[in-house]
Amino acid sequence: QVQVAESGGGSVQPGGSLRLSCSISTFSSGGQCIAWFRQRPGKEREGIATIIQGLPWHDESVRDRFSIRQDNAKNMVYLQMSRLNSEDTAMYYCAASDAVRICRPQADFFKYWGQGTQVTVSE
Repeated sequence: QVQVAESGGGSVQPGGSLRLSCSISTFSSGGQCIAWFRQRPGKEREGIATIIQGLPWHDESVRDRFSIRQDNAKNMVYLQMSRLNSEDTAMYYCAASDAVRICRPQADFFKYWGQGTQVTVSE
């Protein structure tokens, strides 16, 4: 069983930055997909970034502001977020796939989920 845990959320003013961290108990040697999702108030959960074997993908809504990074030595994945605005207010989730060598930014692709960390952007 893979354990996933997020940290690093909080409250920030518009234009500010945050770094979210995701701890994964076991990284598959074959290369599993790790993703960040978010769920904004009243909206469905959406995939915003994935990484597999060091190769990142970012949704166009965050591509120029967010960056996903993987540290295999620490079993950690990070999401660096900058130039935050009110539209980024959401619960952010980290997820890990069971499959290896493929990656899709869709919730039903991921088997292991963290509890989420809240990010609130306001004055």
